[in-house]
Amino acid sequence: MDAPSGYRQPVPGKRKGKSQKHAQPQPQLFQDTSSPQPSMPPPQGYPVNYGPSHGFTDSPQPSFPGQQVLNDPMASMAMQYGTSLAGQGKELLNKNIEQYVASSKIKYYFAVDTTYVGKKLGLLAFPFTHSDWSIRYNQEEPVAPRYEVNAPDLYIPIMAFVTYILVAGLVMGTQERFTPEQLGVQASSALVWIIIELLAILLSLYLMNLSKEIKYLDMIAYLGYKFVGMIFSLLGGLVMKATGYYSVLLWFSLTLVFFLVRTLKVQILPHSTDDGFSKGNKRSLYLILSVALFQPLMMWWLTSYIMFGKKL
Repeated sequence: MDAPSGYRQPVPGKRKGKSQKHAQPQPQLFQDTSSPQPSMPPPQGYPVNYGPSHGFTDSPQPSFPGQQVLNDPMASMAMQYGTSLAGQGKELLNKNIEQYVASSKIKYYFAVDTTYVGKKLGLLAFPFTHSDWSIRYNQEEPVAPRYEVNAPDLYIPIMAFVTYILVAGLVMGTQERFTPEQLGVQASSALVWIIIELLAILLSLYLMNLSKEIKYLDMIAYLGYKFVGMIFSLLGGLVMKATGYYSVLLWFSLTLVFFLVRTLKVQILPHSTDDGFSKGNKRSLYLILSVALFQPLMMWWLTSYIMFGKKL
């Protein structure tokens, strides 16, 4: 059959020219990895570590000290229960305190501000550089604590007691030993020991016929300052185990003994009489030393079981 006019048969062995534009692509046998591939988005909820190339890796994020404690569900439950228990105790105290103490006397011990709290905490932690331990008076009444750092207050002891309960629940929660009963036992034990110490001191003052200038609310404040050292001791043990616990406990034991000796000497030691003599100096010193040296023992007693879980 003859070919139509104008048709040219291809010459055998000659390649196709550029005029054929629709050539079929050959299948690719291997993937070309020479050119950068677009990054795929990471799966949802997977940690992403962005590097200089704006990609991501599956390496975990660096953790900071205490992250495991904060993420521990047992510790979180202990903190929540401790907060609830502390709030109930504070509400109960506010309801019943008016039956035994006049509100005017109580307001004096809570007349504090932020500056006073900071100075008082610094004095409890570093009392060795303090020189003047006397308390100023205004018309036979002591100056309010916000104007006198040496004056006793009840704000720091109460807040320290509440914080002590919360920290105790946190420590026991991290050790998986937390139970509401254990936290209640620790709170009630601390309150009972405060009452026993107070009654023993007041009875000693009465039997020794010593100075009546110191009030029982003042003694509650002085006895309550040990909760500050107990809080830092537990936190030190939480971070550095036994070494941190005993190191912080030893430091605050020394500072609290020094603080109480210098403070109670001003209020308990008898003043000199007209003939230049004073009575009861030795008895007063024995009582002051007994009260001061007993506080480190109580700090260890009330925190060692929380820290190490051993029966006392």
